Amino acid sequence: MDASVWDERHAREDRLANREPNRFLVAAVTPLTPGTALALAAGQGRNAVWLAEAGWRVTALDYSRVALDKAAALAAERGVDLQIEHADLREWSPGRRFDLVTTVYLQLPEGEREAVWRAAAAAVAPGGHLLVVGHDARNLEEGYGGPSRAAVLYTAAEVAAVVGEVLQIERSETVVRPVEVEDGTRYAIDNLVLARAPLAVD
Repeated sequence: MDASVWDERHAREDRLANREPNRFLVAAVTPLTPGTALALAAGQGRNAVWLAEAGWRVTALDYSRVALDKAAALAAERGVDLQIEHADLREWSPGRRFDLVTTVYLQLPEGEREAVWRAAAAAVAPGGHLLVVGHDARNLEEGYGGPSRAAVLYTAAEVAAVVGEVLQIERSETVVRPVEVEDGTRYAIDNLVLARAPLAVD
C-alpha cells in the first residue's frame, strides 16, 4: 500500500476520536526516565503527543504526510513540541539514536517488518529501550478487531527473536485489550516486547 492510499485514509478518518494513548505504551514507559524518543509509524500522533506531555523530546515519523500534519496539529493543541519526520519505514535507516523507540500497531508482512524491527533496534541508544506493540497472530481467530490478513500478524516471540539479536529482552508477552462496543465488551489480543540496549563499555 503506497503513501497516497494512507494519505487518503487519514484525510477521511479522524483516528483521534479517542485521543488516549495506547494503554500498554503508557504502562511500559511511565517507569522510564524521559529523554529522547522516536515514535515510528506515529500516525495521527496520540502516542507521540502523550510522550511529549510526559517529558520526552519526541520525533514522530510516519509514511503519511496527512497523518503527520494531524499529529503536529494535535501537538500544538496540547501545547507540546514534536519533531516531525516523513519517511517510508521500509526504506528508513536511523541517523541517530534515542533513549526510547516505539512502534505501536505497525502491521507489515514478514520480511518487511523484520527489517523495520532491526532498524528500530539499531536506533536505541545504550541503556535505552525499544517498545513494540502489535496485533497478535492469535487475534485473527480468538480476538476482536484488528487486521484481517494473517500475513501482517505476528507474535511477541517473533519480535523478540529479531530484536534480541542486539537488545536484551525485558518483556515478551501476549496482552489482552478490552474494546467497548455497542453490545458490550470484546477483547483484542495484542503482543508486547520491551527490550533494552546494553550500556556502552568504555
